[in-house]
Amino acid sequence: MSNLKILLSFLILILALSLFGQSNFENNLILEITVNGNINIAKELVYSVITFEVGDLLKTEEISNSIKNLYKLGVFEDIIINVIDLEQGKSVDITIIEYPIINSVEYVNNEKIKSAKFAESLNLRKGNYWAPFIENEIRHKILDLYREKGYHLVQIDFEVIPQSGNLVDIKVILDEGTKVVVKAIKIHGNKEIPAKKLLGKMKTKKRSLFRSGKFEQEVFENDLSLIIDYYNKFGFIDARIISWEKNLEDDRFVIDIYVYEGESYRFGDVKVFGNERFTDDIIISNFKFQEDEAFNLQKFNDQLAQVASMYHEEGYIYFNYDHELIKVGNRIDIKLNIKENTRARIHKIHLVGNRKTKEKVIRRHLAIFPGDYYRQSRVRRTLSNIYNMGFFEPDLYPEPTPINQNGDIDLTIHLNDRISGSANGGIALNSQQGLVGQLAVSHNNLFGNSWQSSVKWEFGSDIQNFTFNFTNPYFLDSNILLGFDVYLTTKEWSTYKLLTNGASVRVGKNVSFLDYARVIGGYSYYQKKYRILEGQESGASETLQELDKRGWQKTSAVSLTFSRDSRDNNLFPTTGSEFVIYNEIAGGLLQGDFSYFKQILQVSWYTKTVWELTLRTKWRFGYVTGYEGKSVPPDERFYLGGTGSDGIRGYADNSVGPEEGGSRAVIFSTEYAAPLAGDQIVGLLFFDSGDCYNSLKDFDFWKMKIGAGIGIRVRSPFGLIGFDYAHNFENKTWEPHFQFGTTF
Repeated sequence: MSNLKILLSFLILILALSLFGQSNFENNLILEITVNGNINIAKELVYSVITFEVGDLLKTEEISNSIKNLYKLGVFEDIIINVIDLEQGKSVDITIIEYPIINSVEYVNNEKIKSAKFAESLNLRKGNYWAPFIENEIRHKILDLYREKGYHLVQIDFEVIPQSGNLVDIKVILDEGTKVVVKAIKIHGNKEIPAKKLLGKMKTKKRSLFRSGKFEQEVFENDLSLIIDYYNKFGFIDARIISWEKNLEDDRFVIDIYVYEGESYRFGDVKVFGNERFTDDIIISNFKFQEDEAFNLQKFNDQLAQVASMYHEEGYIYFNYDHELIKVGNRIDIKLNIKENTRARIHKIHLVGNRKTKEKVIRRHLAIFPGDYYRQSRVRRTLSNIYNMGFFEPDLYPEPTPINQNGDIDLTIHLNDRISGSANGGIALNSQQGLVGQLAVSHNNLFGNSWQSSVKWEFGSDIQNFTFNFTNPYFLDSNILLGFDVYLTTKEWSTYKLLTNGASVRVGKNVSFLDYARVIGGYSYYQKKYRILEGQESGASETLQELDKRGWQKTSAVSLTFSRDSRDNNLFPTTGSEFVIYNEIAGGLLQGDFSYFKQILQVSWYTKTVWELTLRTKWRFGYVTGYEGKSVPPDERFYLGGTGSDGIRGYADNSVGPEEGGSRAVIFSTEYAAPLAGDQIVGLLFFDSGDCYNSLKDFDFWKMKIGAGIGIRVRSPFGLIGFDYAHNFENKTWEPHFQFGTTF
């Protein structure tokens, strides 16, 4: 009987709990949701953001989450959610108050900054919402714009004018004040280093005849770092800025900087731990301090970087270190703890971004290969080689990716194709030749094979010039260069016109035992005709008159060019050198109507100096002589002046030397180049000198022609375009020069 009572009691308890749960479920069931107060915002937006819907059980946390989500939209000033009890559940009422929408924006009393500049820089425009936090953001941005111009006393008021439909007109009322400049900068606490030295390191300067006195917060904060860097240079490694103040005096800033110098330390001993690949002596040899030399922190950090570079060069790309500076009296001892980690071997090399150039062509320029240990210098040379192909933008970069626990990597080289071809044409009218037209097409990466080809046609009533050339640098997928030229040209000199037609072939190959070197051999066969210009008969030489009578003359010549080019960048080299020696012999066993030997030697050096400036220096020597009793053709002699390989800027083209050209030439040229936009735009200062003569006894170093001036180079889809403005020291005149391509 007792068991029956227990069972009955248990069943009654379960029934009661079930009835209570059912009642609780019905009372918390959401039966409807309403949205009120919306003006410009659709109710559907509110429904999409809240985290509950009709049919859900109402939970306090869901109401809280929904309110947070609605506020995150940044368009509501206030949100109120009321829960109303119904007989079978709950009704949820959502009341929203929207921020107003901007109808118009007007700037008042602004003179130093135009309204268009505000519209461009500020997120304050018609259709945006207006709220107190937006007002604060706009205020700070306006103040920043004025501070950039030196106006630090600007006052800003916002007038908000309500309009119907929850719209507002915004008036930004400005009082720009006067421009505030730096009146004085005072340094306190310095004992060992004079304030004048410290102030000299700062870019922020007090107002003077040649200084604007402009104050920029970011520049000033960097100046504080420069002061500490200067102290560190002399061993004051504890130096720091204690504080600084900027106060207004007579509407000008007076800046007080308080420094703590500390003690100046000398360089002590270096002890190395954890190294296995390199001995202590090899690592310590990177730290080149003289005995009792002040501990220059920047110099020390640079030499630490050399240690890291030494390891990276050997493939230890996971190399790491930490160091301790231990003060012993007035000296600093260094404890260098090295963590060599594993050495990285390259598993695969991936090329990414080469949409036009074939991968096999690019891989020929790799200086590092799968299976090699990662070497920093080889990677840099690979990037330089690929960029110097001329097919890619300068933003190429390597990306090593670890692939296993041994530290091996896949190396990805990211590339970005650039335009490699051009086409142009035009028609001109001149008094001598009448209507003259030109069509030209060129491409230096034909079909992505690195084939170079160009076609040019000039036409008119009295002119027909045609040139076609093609070069395959990897004939039959080998390292052999093969190319040819076909041409039919007319060129006018001062006293005669030269008509030429013919062809040439060339074969080249890299020199395997000499880095960066190449040999190219060529053969040319062409015929040419000399015509003395009308009215120039009396001034023509006997040689030229004889050539005019002969009509078409044949030339058969072979050439051999040896070159070595270690420049880091073909267009804007900063390091390396270029050596070229060209030899040509015509006639003799080769037959033809002309017999001569010609030789040109050119050497150029490139050195990086301060900042990104580069010094370029070039020497060029030329020599030509006839043999078998035959004279050198006039067009094979040297004519200096103007631009080009034989250029002396400041002089007109072909104006330096004997009237009918010289058999010897010497040119010295130097340029100081500065990148204005990477290697795409380069400015330069230049100095040219040289002369042309027929006999060594005629050469006088002190009488060489001299020109100097300024210039600019722009890399365009049509190649390198340049303009130079040069002073002629002999005639005291200035000469403009335009040029295409590089002459250095």
